[in-house]
Amino acid sequence: MSFEGSTLIDWPAFAQARSDLGAGFGRILGYFREDGVKSVAAIEAAMRARNAAAMVIPAHTLKGEARQFGAEPLADRAEAIESIARDCVEMQDTPEEALEHIVQLRPLFEETLTLLEREANPLVARKPVAGGFGRRAVPTGFGED
Repeated sequence: MSFEGSTLIDWPAFAQARSDLGAGFGRILGYFREDGVKSVAAIEAAMRARNAAAMVIPAHTLKGEARQFGAEPLADRAEAIESIARDCVEMQDTPEEALEHIVQLRPLFEETLTLLEREANPLVARKPVAGGFGRRAVPTGFGED
Protein backbone atom coordinates (compact mmCIF):
# COMPACT_ATOMS: atom_id res chain seq x y z
CA MET A 1 0.00 0.00 0.00
CA SER A 2 1.34 3.40 -0.92
CA PHE A 3 0.50 6.56 0.97
CA GLU A 4 0.65 10.14 -0.23
CA GLY A 5 3.35 11.61 1.99
CA SER A 6 1.91 15.11 2.09
CA THR A 7 -1.38 13.89 3.57
CA LEU A 8 0.03 11.69 6.33
CA ILE A 9 1.31 14.57 8.45
CA ASP A 10 -0.30 17.85 9.43
CA TRP A 11 2.93 19.79 8.91
CA PRO A 12 1.89 22.91 10.85
CA ALA A 13 1.06 20.66 13.85
CA PHE A 14 4.40 18.90 13.40
CA ALA A 15 6.22 22.26 13.34
CA GLN A 16 4.36 23.33 16.48
CA ALA A 17 5.33 20.11 18.27
CA ARG A 18 8.95 20.57 17.22
CA SER A 19 8.88 24.13 18.52
CA ASP A 20 7.13 23.20 21.77
CA LEU A 21 9.43 20.25 22.50
CA GLY A 22 12.60 22.13 21.59
CA ALA A 23 15.78 20.21 22.30
CA GLY A 24 13.76 17.22 23.53
CA PHE A 25 12.05 16.75 20.17
CA GLY A 26 14.42 14.06 18.88
CA ARG A 27 14.22 12.11 22.11
CA ILE A 28 10.40 12.26 22.15
CA LEU A 29 10.29 11.18 18.49
CA GLY A 30 12.50 8.23 19.48
CA TYR A 31 9.98 7.31 22.17
CA PHE A 32 7.22 7.52 19.58
CA ARG A 33 9.16 5.06 17.42
CA GLU A 34 9.69 2.62 20.32
CA ASP A 35 6.17 2.91 21.69
CA GLY A 36 4.64 2.76 18.22
CA VAL A 37 6.45 -0.43 17.29
CA LYS A 38 5.29 -2.01 20.56
CA SER A 39 1.73 -0.73 20.17
CA VAL A 40 1.36 -2.00 16.60
CA ALA A 41 2.76 -5.41 17.60
CA ALA A 42 0.43 -5.58 20.63
CA ILE A 43 -2.60 -4.67 18.51
CA GLU A 44 -1.70 -7.32 15.93
CA ALA A 45 -1.16 -9.94 18.65
CA ALA A 46 -4.50 -9.03 20.24
CA MET A 47 -6.22 -9.42 16.88
CA ARG A 48 -4.66 -12.86 16.37
CA ALA A 49 -5.89 -13.80 19.85
CA ARG A 50 -9.29 -12.17 19.15
CA ASN A 51 -8.82 -10.23 22.38
CA ALA A 52 -10.50 -6.83 22.06
CA ALA A 53 -9.56 -5.79 25.59
CA ALA A 54 -5.86 -6.18 24.78
CA MET A 55 -6.23 -3.73 21.86
CA VAL A 56 -7.60 -0.80 23.81
CA ILE A 57 -4.51 0.52 25.61
CA PRO A 58 -1.99 0.17 22.76
CA ALA A 59 -4.46 1.73 20.29
CA HIS A 60 -5.15 4.57 22.74
CA THR A 61 -1.41 5.14 23.27
CA LEU A 62 -0.67 5.14 19.55
CA LYS A 63 -3.56 7.53 18.91
CA GLY A 64 -2.31 10.09 21.43
CA GLU A 65 1.32 9.94 20.42
CA ALA A 66 0.48 10.18 16.71
CA ARG A 67 -1.66 13.27 17.29
CA GLN A 68 1.21 14.90 19.19
CA PHE A 69 3.26 14.87 15.97
CA GLY A 70 0.44 15.78 13.60
CA ALA A 71 0.14 12.24 12.24
CA GLU A 72 -3.64 12.50 11.86
CA PRO A 73 -4.33 9.53 9.53
CA LEU A 74 -2.38 7.23 11.88
CA ALA A 75 -4.15 8.70 14.91
CA ASP A 76 -7.52 8.26 13.20
CA ARG A 77 -6.76 4.61 12.34
CA ALA A 78 -5.67 3.91 15.93
CA GLU A 79 -8.79 5.68 17.22
CA ALA A 80 -11.00 3.52 15.00
CA ILE A 81 -9.32 0.39 16.38
CA GLU A 82 -9.67 1.65 19.93
CA SER A 83 -13.35 2.46 19.42
CA ILE A 84 -14.14 -0.91 17.86
CA ALA A 85 -12.21 -2.68 20.63
CA ARG A 86 -14.04 -0.76 23.37
CA ASP A 87 -17.40 -1.58 21.77
CA CYS A 88 -16.41 -5.24 21.54
CA VAL A 89 -15.41 -5.32 25.19
CA GLU A 90 -18.72 -3.74 26.16
CA MET A 91 -20.71 -6.14 23.96
CA GLN A 92 -18.49 -9.13 24.90
CA ASP A 93 -17.76 -9.67 21.22
CA THR A 94 -14.64 -10.48 19.22
CA PRO A 95 -12.93 -7.71 17.23
CA GLU A 96 -13.18 -8.99 13.63
CA GLU A 97 -14.56 -5.60 12.60
CA ALA A 98 -11.15 -4.09 13.40
CA LEU A 99 -9.26 -6.44 11.08
CA GLU A 100 -9.23 -4.13 8.04
CA HIS A 101 -7.91 -1.24 10.15
CA ILE A 102 -5.27 -3.44 11.76
CA VAL A 103 -4.04 -4.80 8.42
CA GLN A 104 -3.45 -1.21 7.27
CA LEU A 105 -1.94 -0.07 10.58
CA ARG A 106 1.67 -1.30 10.25
CA PRO A 107 2.35 0.08 6.75
CA LEU A 108 0.70 3.36 7.75
CA PHE A 109 2.80 3.56 10.92
CA GLU A 110 6.02 2.77 9.05
CA GLU A 111 5.40 5.32 6.28
CA THR A 112 4.39 7.96 8.83
CA LEU A 113 7.46 7.32 10.93
CA THR A 114 9.69 7.55 7.86
CA LEU A 115 8.24 10.95 7.02
CA LEU A 116 8.54 12.22 10.59
CA GLU A 117 12.13 11.06 10.92
CA ARG A 118 13.07 12.42 7.48
CA GLU A 119 11.70 15.84 8.43
CA ALA A 120 13.34 15.73 11.88
CA ASN A 121 16.74 14.67 10.54
CA PRO A 122 17.81 18.19 9.43
CA LEU A 123 17.77 19.15 13.12
CA VAL A 124 20.70 16.83 13.67
CA ALA A 125 22.49 18.13 10.59
CA ARG A 126 22.22 21.72 11.84
CA LYS A 127 24.18 21.13 15.03
CA PRO A 128 27.24 23.37 15.10
CA VAL A 129 30.49 21.50 14.56
CA ALA A 130 33.56 22.56 16.51
CA GLY A 131 35.99 24.08 14.07
CA GLY A 132 33.31 24.44 11.41
CA PHE A 133 32.98 27.58 9.32
CA GLY A 134 32.96 30.65 11.54
CA ARG A 135 33.84 28.73 14.68
CA ARG A 136 37.13 28.38 16.43
CA ALA A 137 38.27 24.82 16.99
CA VAL A 138 38.52 23.81 20.62
CA PRO A 139 42.04 22.53 21.39
CA THR A 140 42.17 18.90 22.53
CA GLY A 141 45.39 19.44 24.40
CA PHE A 142 47.46 17.06 22.31
CA GLY A 143 49.69 18.74 19.76
CA GLU A 144 47.54 21.88 19.58
CA ASP A 145 48.11 25.36 20.93
